[in-house]
Amino acid sequence: MTKESSPQTPRERTATWSDPRRVADLARGRSGLDFLRAMLAGEIPRPPVGEVLAYDLAEVEEGRAVFEIVPAEHHYNPIGSVHGGVIATVLDSAMGCAVHTLLPAGVGYTTTDLTTTFVRGVRSGLGTLRCVGEVMHVGGRTASARATLVGEDGTLYAHGSCNCLVLRP
Repeated sequence: MTKESSPQTPRERTATWSDPRRVADLARGRSGLDFLRAMLAGEIPRPPVGEVLAYDLAEVEEGRAVFEIVPAEHHYNPIGSVHGGVIATVLDSAMGCAVHTLLPAGVGYTTTDLTTTFVRGVRSGLGTLRCVGEVMHVGGRTASARATLVGEDGTLYAHGSCNCLVLRP
């Protein structure tokens, strides 16, 4: 093996997270908006996926949720750009949480389908990307939302839409 093809020194990243069952217990008795506001205030830990992928809830209001992510090499796929699954996960989180803001206590949701359109490649060095999710419809059994992922300069990197099943007791 030549020096040019030898592997680089391995990188390391450690993630810790709170017990997700405890976080779910803290959601009981709260509306979706109250739950997400408590998470934003740091009263409730963020979910494990946010810890592991390093993205955060940044804003929340009725029908809208904003997440932020700083693309880094630990998000990379083998060809040197952020893996599409990471981007889809952030879009899904923003859309799902936007839906959650409109649900009363005791009512949950799950994504039934997710459409993601990648407009341009994402790499480290872009700064903070914001993913804005907005509700389009919430009904008795289903909900729909859309989201955009944009850079600090307004450049669009991806957009998506989803449908959710509303889970009533």
